[in-house]
Amino acid sequence: MQKNLVIVESPAKAKTIEKFLGTDYRVLSSYGHIRDLKEKGLGVDVKNHFQPEYVISTDKKELVKQLKKASNDSEIIWLASDEDREGEAIAWHLYEVLKLNEKDCKRIVFHEITKPAIQKAIENPRQIDFNLVDAQQARRVLDRIVGFELSPILWKKIMPALSAGRVQSVAVRLIVEREREINQFNAEVYFKVHAQFLLPDGKSVIKGELNKRFQSEQEVKTFLESLKQARFTIEDINTRPGKKSPAPPFTTSTLQQEASRKIGFSVSQTMAVAQKLYEAGFITYMRTDSLNLSSLALNTTKKEIEEEFGSKYVKTRQFQTKTKGAQEAHEAIRPTFVNQQEINGSAQEKRLYKLIRERTIASQMADAELEKTTVTIGISNRSAEKFLLQGEVIKFDGFLRVYLEDSDEETADENTEGLLPPMHVTDELNLTEATATERLTQRPARYTEASLVRKLEEQGIGRPSTYAPTISTIQQRGYVVKGNKEGSKKDFMTLTLQNNTINKTVKSETVGADKNKLMPTDSGMVVNDFLIEHFPSVMDYNFTADLEKEFDKIAEGSRKWTDTLQKFYDMFHPIVEMVSASKTERKIGERILGTDPKTGKPVSAKIGRFGAFVQIGSADDDAKPQFAALVGGQSIETITLEEAIHLFSLPRTVGELDGKPVIAAIGRFGPYLKYENAFAPIPKTFDPYHITIEEAEQIIREKKEKDANRLIKAFAEDEKLQLLNGRFGPYISYDKTNYKIPKGTEPKDLSYDDVMKIIQETPYKAAKGKKKATKTTAKKKTNSKK
Repeated sequence: MQKNLVIVESPAKAKTIEKFLGTDYRVLSSYGHIRDLKEKGLGVDVKNHFQPEYVISTDKKELVKQLKKASNDSEIIWLASDEDREGEAIAWHLYEVLKLNEKDCKRIVFHEITKPAIQKAIENPRQIDFNLVDAQQARRVLDRIVGFELSPILWKKIMPALSAGRVQSVAVRLIVEREREINQFNAEVYFKVHAQFLLPDGKSVIKGELNKRFQSEQEVKTFLESLKQARFTIEDINTRPGKKSPAPPFTTSTLQQEASRKIGFSVSQTMAVAQKLYEAGFITYMRTDSLNLSSLALNTTKKEIEEEFGSKYVKTRQFQTKTKGAQEAHEAIRPTFVNQQEINGSAQEKRLYKLIRERTIASQMADAELEKTTVTIGISNRSAEKFLLQGEVIKFDGFLRVYLEDSDEETADENTEGLLPPMHVTDELNLTEATATERLTQRPARYTEASLVRKLEEQGIGRPSTYAPTISTIQQRGYVVKGNKEGSKKDFMTLTLQNNTINKTVKSETVGADKNKLMPTDSGMVVNDFLIEHFPSVMDYNFTADLEKEFDKIAEGSRKWTDTLQKFYDMFHPIVEMVSASKTERKIGERILGTDPKTGKPVSAKIGRFGAFVQIGSADDDAKPQFAALVGGQSIETITLEEAIHLFSLPRTVGELDGKPVIAAIGRFGPYLKYENAFAPIPKTFDPYHITIEEAEQIIREKKEKDANRLIKAFAEDEKLQLLNGRFGPYISYDKTNYKIPKGTEPKDLSYDDVMKIIQETPYKAAKGKKKATKTTAKKKTNSKK
């Protein structure tokens, strides 16, 4: 009989832990949760105090058998899943399913996978913390109730296949509201003035910015004219010491934000890479909202700084966590061994480790000491206006030797310089050039994944473990896209005073462009508006944050989890029933744009099964309404009547090829060309409304060449059977179903019998295509009838 069995939730973690334990220990993985709420129905017995109905996942049944056998063959079972609520729930599910008992089962936790940490955990085992389990159950059950009850209403009121989630819906609301702020923002024109001066030594040049902004070209011209006769004198030089302090070590939220800004990782990518670093024993646990560092970490970091930079660079700090509900017993994210500069791993792992290590070291280093100088330059004939310039000199670099935190905000001051040349109060300066530049006031910035995480944290919405899944889910559901936004060209004026002459130049710039920003889709906006109208409490930021506090109280043992659920359900369920039974005059999300000048029929924009579209006419008309899909960059919210009517100019005849028409149109999957009963998608670089016959000819020719190369082999025995080249290599296509060709097989050498044998030996689940989909659909329909 094996003496000890250790169960963790991931195979990578198991592999690392196994290295630290002797032959008396066997380490196995549960591969995450082994059971969850059953998928059929609600999966919660509401009438029986919200009793969850758990089932073992189909893909985990064999694993559970193996774990049961291993636990029966072991004297002591150590449950070593992660130390957060999710990890505690995994441990409890294992305890229940494997039918363990308190005598032979021990719960151990550690925030880093190192030999000392594992040994310390084994020396100090505890029992399962049922408060943490209840907090996880409360979140899981409440979120299931919200999703299960809201989603059918969205299918009924808006369109099929929609879904809603408690935290996800609030995150979408943030993005929708920001998009509307941007759409409603009216940029105002202003002029800022910079001037270049020559000091009395005749060599040194300084640049200053005027402390006033002008609103019109005429105001600027008047000001520049006045400078022709003005004298310029240094009125004040103010020098003062300053300092910069380092940022604290990383929490989950700040790691996600900084990894996005410094190394371009998405939030989910950051968490995936951090998970690998943790499981390999390189960093501490990566889901934390604590800024705390252990005394051992503080001492080893201090030693590392002293050895590398000297004792004057050391300033030991213990940061206080401001986040409510933060678990101070946990640590911030740090390297397990600070003196380890390099690690073995992928390029991504090395970059993230370097970021974490540098941030940890910098947090324990001395402040940077600065000297800031502000110079005020007076204008003899305009007492109210002054030119200002600033200089900043680093007297002692401190933590800046290692690390400087980035920001999402554009805070760079183009008027701040480094070391300023010698100058004195009353020095008279010579104006060499003054430039007034036309600018626009800045609209609110769209969210990046990183800035959305920061906003969620500020609002108290979600916890470290939920940020990445939330952002991934709202994109997967099609409510939000992360993409680029094309800007528009705008002319900007520049007026320059030089040699007593004012010259005007105009340059064109792109404004309003965005890259890798989060933007709501039409379905995201429509669902958001519907939920805010009918479920305002669920969509309320404070309500969502208060629920997080409720979960925290449950985790602390000061609140019963079923009481929280009962209170929520008593408020939520009656609203669900009322909204479900209500009727609306017109389709949710429909926007009436006006009247079609040709037919006199109403023109509307709305959301449908295949996305956003515009419609001329209504279902009540004798004639069938006309439909046209919105194209890229258009939205139900902003499309105009003129733009909508223009969409109906398709399909159009582009021209003729060999005496046959070429038609441009837009279908379910986007713009396409039709020629000789064949279809060719129109690339994004072309516009279906303006594409020329020459451009269309090239697209059609390339499509024909691609189709010709697609066919590897056809069979006279059955015209439905073909060997084709696909995106992932050669495959078999037969009767609208696709089959893989075994590795090492040359497709051209396969006979009809060889191919049919491959088809017959392919498991049903491995086949992909319409046949499989048809059977699945039929099965669903049968179940729904029952």
